[in-house]
Amino acid sequence: MSEIYVGHESEFEEGGRKVISDNGLEIGVFRVNGRFVAYENECAHMGGPVCQGGIFQRVEQNLAPDRTIIGYQFSEDHCHIVCPWHGYEYDLESGAFPANPKVRLRKFGVELRDGEVYVVV
Repeated sequence: MSEIYVGHESEFEEGGRKVISDNGLEIGVFRVNGRFVAYENECAHMGGPVCQGGIFQRVEQNLAPDRTIIGYQFSEDHCHIVCPWHGYEYDLESGAFPANPKVRLRKFGVELRDGEVYVVV
């Protein structure tokens, strides 16, 4: 197990990211809801640079009492990252593909020490 230095936590705004490279391994580090998460920069679909994709609020359905859809709204709590190659979306906090949660991005541990951010590989 080794660590990769990413930077100081002040370099990350909420919803911000930084893509780092170490010995041919690219990792995206994100600040989400005040926490840090890190994923390999490789989409589970076809290997695209997912960590460089757009970040959007998750779209949620508004349901009537009879469970029919009456509209859509953007989530206030959940974000998705969208792979720029083919549009595959992943939950930014868990790395899971919403249509099949067994499909996930490869996640790495993140440690915060004295304001410094490290990825554990």
